Amino acid sequence: MTTFSETVLINADILMGVTLFDTLIAKAGLTDIYEKVIHEERLSSDDGLRLYQHPDLSAIGYIANLQRERLHGDKVYFVRNQHLNYTNICNKGCLFCSFYALPKDPEAYVLSPEQIQERMRAYADIPISEIHMVGGVNPKLPYEYYIDIVKAIKEVRPDVSLKAFTMIELEQIRRIGKKPMDETLRDLKKAGIDALPGGGAEVFSERVHEELFHAKSDSDKWLETARTAHQVGLPSNATMLYGHVEQTEEKVYHLTRLRELQDETNGFMAFIPLSWHPEQTAIDHLPGPTGQMDLREIAVARLMLDNIPHIKSFWIMNTPAVTQVGLWYGADDMDGSVLEYEITRDPDTDRMQALTQTQMLDMIAEAGRQPVERDALYRVLDVPKPVLPPYMQVDTERSITS
Repeated sequence: MTTFSETVLINADILMGVTLFDTLIAKAGLTDIYEKVIHEERLSSDDGLRLYQHPDLSAIGYIANLQRERLHGDKVYFVRNQHLNYTNICNKGCLFCSFYALPKDPEAYVLSPEQIQERMRAYADIPISEIHMVGGVNPKLPYEYYIDIVKAIKEVRPDVSLKAFTMIELEQIRRIGKKPMDETLRDLKKAGIDALPGGGAEVFSERVHEELFHAKSDSDKWLETARTAHQVGLPSNATMLYGHVEQTEEKVYHLTRLRELQDETNGFMAFIPLSWHPEQTAIDHLPGPTGQMDLREIAVARLMLDNIPHIKSFWIMNTPAVTQVGLWYGADDMDGSVLEYEITRDPDTDRMQALTQTQMLDMIAEAGRQPVERDALYRVLDVPKPVLPPYMQVDTERSITS
């Protein structure tokens, strides 16, 4: 709590032209980082560690919001999209995953191209601009299957932007096709892929890799696949899964590795900190992230990743409420309608996890931001006029008896 003497000093600073936030940042001991951000100087790994460990999250969020508003003003990007999972069969056995199934499990499935088209036609009346498609690493699927499902999507919605396959899936597709990665990516691009979602990065740490997902490709392979994708003209997002067994130093290392690759390729469109959900995983005894942790990941990412344009708060994993607050902690994107999502499932609602366009617009307007509808490549499709929710509107005719 601010003491009387501190209040007097703060009021004196305001009279001298120093803002309240300047004073609070100085009190938090973050003036050096604040000045780096103001002067557009890159933060160091040591700065990143301080931001993760500093107790004053509000001060960090304020600095992150300065950077966010310098890049995007009050804009918040969203997309009307559909998520598709073509198979849940996976041989990687990641301990943090609740999605995967083994081939003989009763819930295991592989969707045919025709079944994928059926799922798309179920939402034919909804004007979407993005398909997001990922799945498990299923070694039984042939190379041609991946080409066919991409073509099948474009047959139903030829104008939609298709974002598909994580770096881990792409390594499997390359392996089964016995082709170099650049040729594999060109084949998929020719079939209709427009961008890559960037999942599968988890945390760039050999320790965590061995402990939680040792059967997956390591961080060097993930980064090399991303580099090749960018070189052949396929932009991607990047992710980091947090809230399990990772350490702060490992998260800072993860962010700096992404930043270094972005300096080289300029191929990352957005970074998405993914809030891990322990439910129905092999390590569900761990508590999982808190809302404070979610906001800190957003803020630190915005400050460390000075060369990646967008920071997304994925509302399904962060919750809509945390995402709204995150729009003032560095996030400028909240993903989209989603329609169906199976990677982290709510046991009460199963697959159906969706927001309507109206709900997304209401969330953004209530947060005091300007909604901007985009496609998978961040091409602007519409800039709807924000409408405040009724409780924020001034209505002189309303009364307690009306």
